[in-house]
Amino acid sequence: MATLMEIVKPLGKGSCGSVNLIRVTNPDDGSKPYYHAVKTSKGPDYSALHDEFFILYKLRGCQGIVQTLGSYLTRGVNEKGERVYNMSMEYAAGGSLTSFIETKSLTDTMIRDFTRMILQGLVSIHDLGYVHCDLKPDNLLLFPLDDVKEVSYELKISDFGLSTREGVAPDFWKFESCPYVGTPLYMSPESVQYGVVEKSLDLWSLGCVVLEMYTGKPAWTCQNSTELLGLLLDEEAPEIPETLPCEARQFVETCLARDPVERGSALDLLKHPFLLERVSDEEEEYVMFKKVVDRHLRLKTIHPKSPGCRLVFVQSFCLEETARSIQDKARPSLVPVLALSLGR
Repeated sequence: MATLMEIVKPLGKGSCGSVNLIRVTNPDDGSKPYYHAVKTSKGPDYSALHDEFFILYKLRGCQGIVQTLGSYLTRGVNEKGERVYNMSMEYAAGGSLTSFIETKSLTDTMIRDFTRMILQGLVSIHDLGYVHCDLKPDNLLLFPLDDVKEVSYELKISDFGLSTREGVAPDFWKFESCPYVGTPLYMSPESVQYGVVEKSLDLWSLGCVVLEMYTGKPAWTCQNSTELLGLLLDEEAPEIPETLPCEARQFVETCLARDPVERGSALDLLKHPFLLERVSDEEEEYVMFKKVVDRHLRLKTIHPKSPGCRLVFVQSFCLEETARSIQDKARPSLVPVLALSLGR
């Protein structure tokens, strides 16, 4: 019997197609069913789906990128008898970052980890010469990781339907009244003013996403698109709450710099102090004293210049006591040691 494919539920819908959760079973071998997400587009939208598949195919194996399945698009017919094309992808059981923000409280550590994963994906996209153009929580998907304690989810970038070669103005921007190359709330001022997409656009969008992870609401609080357009044309940036941690504020300020050059690159931002591995005070104390314990003793002979000597007190670490106190999570005691000082 052939492999059976069954639609479980819809996962989302866009201008160029819809995404459904598919359950795949093989009655012959008795194996457990497995699931994947399938993006379906009608014939007129085939070109857009093909372009997206082409980009994702080149990004196979890259960190932070949703992976496609198969080597080509498949054809079929929908319930209305219309010709459709399908692209199979891995299924994100954790849903989108949007639903995650709405239902869960993100810790500072989790936000730093998610930001790092997004940037890892952006590095691969930008190295390929593309700009995602629509980076937002809806297009960031979560994959549960049961065997990892520190990070319970892996985050990946999805939906490359608007992705464009760097430095190219999308055709629709030239002919339509809409000045946005992606979702308005996440667009940078220069992309609205000039329509040419650069890698710095994705970094601005990232700053908006990080703000949303911290506050639980979009970076902009505009009442309508006209108000937002005016702010972007005036090169305004979203307000950064003072409640954000210092390093997070500095990171977001870099992403939302009015001068695109000042945002740097995705690789530069990966090296920002906001994303560096943090060491707890207890771990830092242990490492500091372990270095003392492991340090080799060096003795130096000083030849006397004249007879006579005097006793002086100096303070030194007692290595045996230090090693014992580390295990007890206490600071090593400072003990006085007698030393001979030969002098005149």
